[in-house]
Amino acid sequence: MKNEFLAKATENISAAELLFDNELYNASANRAYYAAFHAAIAALAAIGVETEAISHPAAQSQFNAELIHRRKIYPSRLKSYLSHLQEERNTADYKRDSVSKKVASRQLKKAKDFVETIVQEIEK
Repeated sequence: MKNEFLAKATENISAAELLFDNELYNASANRAYYAAFHAAIAALAAIGVETEAISHPAAQSQFNAELIHRRKIYPSRLKSYLSHLQEERNTADYKRDSVSKKVASRQLKKAKDFVETIVQEIEK
């Protein structure tokens, strides 16, 4: 299951980059979040956590608790990434305000860092 979610994560990073390059910042922020979310699921699956139909809050909580704090597999800088990415995705999808180019760029950088860090660890 981890490989399928890693594939989704990398596909979503590519989509976020394309959307950003085409000045579609709301859509880019959405895909950036889902790239990180799918990478988190892959990381949890890699250690044997049941991830079938895992909720967004559960994935964030388990990633931080199990993979950052308890097992110390991933660096602490990733701790806030999922929640920040989700906040901007919520702005992009549900609020009147739009995601700016600056915010979308920051989101894309965070998502790329998150996904690349997880891919490197899983593919060791």
